[in-house]
Amino acid sequence: MGYEYVGYVIRKFAEASDRRTVMSSGDSNPAATPTPCDDLQGDGRWISLHNRFVSDSKGKEPDVLFVGDSLVQLMHEFEVWRNLFSPLHSLNFGIGGDATQHVLWRLTNGELDHICPKVVVLWVGTNNHGHTPEQICGGIMAIVNVVNKHLPQTHVIVLGVLPRGKSPNPLRERNARVNTLVQAELASLSYASLLDVDPGFVQSDGSISHQDLYDYLHLTAQAYQKVCQPIYTRIKALLEKHTP
Repeated sequence: MGYEYVGYVIRKFAEASDRRTVMSSGDSNPAATPTPCDDLQGDGRWISLHNRFVSDSKGKEPDVLFVGDSLVQLMHEFEVWRNLFSPLHSLNFGIGGDATQHVLWRLTNGELDHICPKVVVLWVGTNNHGHTPEQICGGIMAIVNVVNKHLPQTHVIVLGVLPRGKSPNPLRERNARVNTLVQAELASLSYASLLDVDPGFVQSDGSISHQDLYDYLHLTAQAYQKVCQPIYTRIKALLEKHTP
């Protein structure tokens, strides 16, 4: 009886261990776990924007979808959007402060349901504070996979995460590492590619000018001009491939 009991305990322990392994493998990366953004201000803006995107997409037939954080959202406010991207029938689903897990939640909760763009431009990762480069890369790849699952004919352009901060700092190193990891992950995929849009914001002395990144994170009008031209060129090339 004693041996049977010991065997029972061992089996139960093994089963519990197996469950923990499965849970940890699925939940070990918070950057790749769809998560709605916390409403820290209490005004419901984030979920309201998400719901608006879902509603606005109904009846639209965009050729290009931009999705990501404030760098995407603010692009819409500059002349470069009107000159380059509006004529391409583009939608802008950017929300300031979003990290990979927030974009992942949005795309799995309706933002892709009513549209079929030929190109998706993804720009996210710099707000993943507390996450490792490997986790951030995993989050970006999870978004790429969700887009591909919903829109198998769509090409995803992943924009490289930009350097940040006036002077050298750990977040610059983290962002550079993310780009290296993402590039390696995307290298074998036909439906996605990385585009490095940094024109050289870090100067020879290691500093970043406020004339490019006015708060050493967000782009000025002149910086958007530098960044957006290669995006436009890549999008145009991809759209031409879709043209019979």
